[in-house]
Amino acid sequence: MAISVESLLKERKYPFIFTFMVLLICFTILTFTSTSTSTLDPIGFYPDVKPQPLAHFSSPSPKRQRLPLKGEPFLVDATIDWKPCKGPLAMDYIPCLDNFKAIKALKKRRHMEHRERHCPHSSPHCLVPLPKGYKVPLPWPKSRDMIWYDNVPHTKLVEYKKEQNWVVKSGDYLVFPGGGTQFKEGVNHYIKFIEKTLPEIQWGKNIRVVLDAGCGVASFGGYLLDKNVITMSFAPKDEHEAQIQFALERGIPATLSVIGTQKLTFADNGFDLIHCARCRVHWDADGGKPLFELNRILRPGGFFAWSATPVYRDDERDQKVWNAMVTVTKAMCWTVVAKTLDSSGIGLVIYQKPTSTFCYQERKERTPPLCETSDRKSISSWYTKLSSCLIPLPVDAEGNLQSWPMPWPERLTSIPPSLSIESDASEMFLKDTKHWSELVSDVYRDGLSMNWSSVRNIMDMNAGYAGFAAALIDLPVWVMNVVPIDMPDTLTTIFDRGLIGMYHDWCESLNTYPRTYDLVHASFLFKHLMQRCDIVVVAVEIDRIMRPDGYLLVQDSMEIINKLGPVLRSLHWSVTLYQNQFLVGRKSFWRPRP
Repeated sequence: MAISVESLLKERKYPFIFTFMVLLICFTILTFTSTSTSTLDPIGFYPDVKPQPLAHFSSPSPKRQRLPLKGEPFLVDATIDWKPCKGPLAMDYIPCLDNFKAIKALKKRRHMEHRERHCPHSSPHCLVPLPKGYKVPLPWPKSRDMIWYDNVPHTKLVEYKKEQNWVVKSGDYLVFPGGGTQFKEGVNHYIKFIEKTLPEIQWGKNIRVVLDAGCGVASFGGYLLDKNVITMSFAPKDEHEAQIQFALERGIPATLSVIGTQKLTFADNGFDLIHCARCRVHWDADGGKPLFELNRILRPGGFFAWSATPVYRDDERDQKVWNAMVTVTKAMCWTVVAKTLDSSGIGLVIYQKPTSTFCYQERKERTPPLCETSDRKSISSWYTKLSSCLIPLPVDAEGNLQSWPMPWPERLTSIPPSLSIESDASEMFLKDTKHWSELVSDVYRDGLSMNWSSVRNIMDMNAGYAGFAAALIDLPVWVMNVVPIDMPDTLTTIFDRGLIGMYHDWCESLNTYPRTYDLVHASFLFKHLMQRCDIVVVAVEIDRIMRPDGYLLVQDSMEIINKLGPVLRSLHWSVTLYQNQFLVGRKSFWRPRP
């Protein structure tokens, strides 16, 4: 006959069963509590990955203290025979831009085809050598104004631009005085001149995310950091030797890119302002395709600031270019909101992209036409030809035109305008922000054996909504947020937050010089990546772009960590494992002998 729990309690029989039940209830409560504080899967970007629960530490008030996690050294090596890269450009080797066999076979170079990506069929397994005398880079903010000459031992720009104060060699250093082709009175004067010309710009409040085309050594973007403006500086790898390498060594956000025949690897409707100071781009080429591309990546209501001789010189050649710009910008419905000269005689014109569809509808000739609406969840600007059309203005779920983001810094944590078209996306975004805030605070910054004071340039290989970058906003660092091409397209949302990023395929080499980043971060990336490429190929690329003494921080399953750890050890990296889900690798100065 069955015995009820009530009778057991009344008769005080089977005390061991009563004790067991109490323990079972306590265990259930503890399990539920632990589950409620476990790691969130980052917005379902990898829904099949189940991370381990994090260790949470109590913290006294008001001063926050965290105990470091106990790390375990990874002692297993993979058997790999590493060889150094060879050739005159070996120490600055960029596989997809230095594929000279493919470049030589090009039938034309009229539209900068030779500066675009031409990746080798087989990814290289060689390791780039260090420049002779290479040292740990100078810390930020000192690095903005000077770097070690031995780290970037190139003097072509020193000679080529010696009258314009771009860069000067001084003993063991290369010094950056803040000059430029259009910065006759210095870059700070030029930045103030732009804002004075159009006060609506409000650097660091209304204008937060900027693209600097043909950036030189990126002094414009470097000095805008003082205004709370983050600038994506870009230029091609061309005869102006090492300009992007200088920028990255200085600790300024930059990437190698060119407006040639293909779309830039940036988001639609992303940048608040695009800048060009004598950037040598033929904006009216091919009926205006380069300008159509700027229109694609410029936010509605955003500005294009153009400082070039056609703006303020009246010789025949410059006037021809100016007239062509007038024709194309008018057809695009851009309006001139300011045009002026500064005290040095340098001219500036500022265009604004429309915020309504009225002009598009009123055009007598619908040329260029509006593009067909694309699926925003898919990435459409990776190895894609430039468009001959204008993208429609973005709208929300109700069909209303999206608004400008909140002023900085509120826009970092407010619901991004681009999320309004997604169901449940706002809730996911807030959960993601909370997740990364807790993880970075409780584990990354205090729990792991990492010297954050040595970190300036950061790469997030799988950025999602850029919660990792947002959680680091109070540190003197910047983050290049990468959205992998086979992941949901969250890049517009990243720009909405006031952060920068790009698309990339991690089975290929990145458009950057070696020794570029101090920290590379990857959260649950490798399992899906390994379905398409070898983990060794990815490790070689990370080693290429990582500065000696730099860190790789990986959160992933033990299956992935057990594959990646030995490869890093074979590169003579130190590798430490925390909580069976965090791997911290630190690159050494070791290079294989020739």
